[in-house]
Amino acid sequence: MNEAIVIPMEHGLLLAGILFLIGLLGVLVRRNIILILMSLEIMLNACGLAFIVAGAHWGVADGQIMFMLILSIAAAEVSVGLGLLLQAHRRFGSLDVDQASRMQG
Repeated sequence: MNEAIVIPMEHGLLLAGILFLIGLLGVLVRRNIILILMSLEIMLNACGLAFIVAGAHWGVADGQIMFMLILSIAAAEVSVGLGLLLQAHRRFGSLDVDQASRMQG
């Protein structure tokens, strides 16, 4: 009854690739800073999924260790990103990237 479900490596990497492309499309298309940061998080999670799938395929824990590193980088990115978001909202009164690209002085 304790049979493990084995997902082929190709399916996991395909899912990671699709998630990464969704995140990349969100970064390129969106104008709202919050949605851009969310798309970056999706891209980081896709990279972490690829590491976990590869580590599980080869039977080593290196993929999980790399995912923990990616999570710590994501936490630092969120804190810096939210600080920038607050400053942009104070300065421009909007979270639109086009407003920030018209900076003066």
